[in-house]
Amino acid sequence: MSEKMIEKSCADFAAVLASKAPVPGGGGAAALVGALGTALCSMVGNLTVGRKKYAQYEADVKRMLEKGAAVQERLLDLVDKDAEAFEPLSKAYSIPKDDPKHDETLEAATKFACEAPVEMMKACCEAIELLEEMLEKGSVTLVSDVGCGALCCAAALESASMNIFVNTKTLLDREAAAKLDDQADAMLREYMPRARKVADEVNRRLRG
Repeated sequence: MSEKMIEKSCADFAAVLASKAPVPGGGGAAALVGALGTALCSMVGNLTVGRKKYAQYEADVKRMLEKGAAVQERLLDLVDKDAEAFEPLSKAYSIPKDDPKHDETLEAATKFACEAPVEMMKACCEAIELLEEMLEKGSVTLVSDVGCGALCCAAALESASMNIFVNTKTLLDREAAAKLDDQADAMLREYMPRARKVADEVNRRLRG
């Protein structure tokens, strides 16, 4: 790809996403939404540091900002990594079924296509952990942004899982498919409720 997806403007990215272009798709959208959720966490942290009221949390917030920046960068990088994985998969599907290399090539490309969404899920889990902590240590005036961040990361987490399941469904190596499915399910079981708990607590504080 001559231009990275993530270097497009928001409007251009949305336009390409809506078009007939093969990429970006759901995976790229998931990674971007996760990055935005992480960015909201960092925004709260940046508006918390330096304030006397939160001096006791200064070191913790700075640590969260450092980790949040790394998670956000990973997720943005995964927008393009997901797109890069689609090309070999698309080519593999175009190989005639009677070609001796069809199954082997398609299997390898399908496994490769699972790598980016697995990494997206891991990054979203880390972001949700940061949002949990930011809810307790960040500025109370920005609590709604923490809630929005948690919902974005939850949506990205579940969306990324679908990009795993759509591929594992077709794998001939059922043992590998089950391992990937189990890995994704474990993250969903633990972190979807945690993100929801953050959002619910935010709503409780906002609405009483």
